[in-house]
Amino acid sequence: MTGLGSALRTLAVAAAAGLLAATGVVAAPAPPASAAPEPKAPREFVALSAVDRTILQEMRYTTAHNFVGEPIDGYRQPLCILTRPTAEALHRAQVGLLARGYTLKVYDCYRPQRAVDHFVRWAKDLDDERTKGEFYPLVDKSRLFADGYIAEKSGHSRGSTVDLTIVRLPAARTRAYVPGEDLVECYAPREERFPDNSVDMGTGYDCFDTRSHTDDPRIQGVQRDNRQLLKGVLAEQGFVNLPEEWWHFTFKPEPFPNTFFDFPVARRSVAGH
Repeated sequence: MTGLGSALRTLAVAAAAGLLAATGVVAAPAPPASAAPEPKAPREFVALSAVDRTILQEMRYTTAHNFVGEPIDGYRQPLCILTRPTAEALHRAQVGLLARGYTLKVYDCYRPQRAVDHFVRWAKDLDDERTKGEFYPLVDKSRLFADGYIAEKSGHSRGSTVDLTIVRLPAARTRAYVPGEDLVECYAPREERFPDNSVDMGTGYDCFDTRSHTDDPRIQGVQRDNRQLLKGVLAEQGFVNLPEEWWHFTFKPEPFPNTFFDFPVARRSVAGH
């Protein structure tokens, strides 16, 4: 009887399908499988503001004021996310700077792999030079990979690298970037280049030029002193500077030295951590 019942049910389903087709009624399609949820950060990651609310955040890649000229893939919110040991080390550096009348300001922290992929696509598009006048005025775009300005992997994606500067207190406001405004070379005198409330480091952030090398001999006086202050304060807390970029520091030892993450920069990525 079980076999007969199954056969009858099959016939009934087939008959119903035929009736629907004959009357022009089409059954609703099955709902699509739900998209895979976006990855979240491991519990070792935190929002910097959860560790230190006094460190300023000017997250450039959520805006159009960067070398690509548009918001970067994966940056959903202007939020600094780092591994917890890195955030705690920045907090210790900040305590010392606050006592001297300064504060740290971060430009970029954890960077998802999809953002790095965005950089790579932009670098390969040699016709897109809308930001050349500010960020790489002396560099031929075809040289960005060979000269080391762009790479297919970034230490930022491991969560313990940060781009940052120093701001004298009380911190002045930095005006908003206006897309399409006239561009000024990132190594121009401070009063001429795009305004930044940081101390004078000799170049702007993300300046693709050898003047951005931390110990470039052309950078002297107050500018050199400011770079050495940033480097020294961070070195005391375990950060290592990338010699080609005065703003780029990696905390050692890294919790994830060989893992490149791709969760988005968003509060939900570290919710509950």
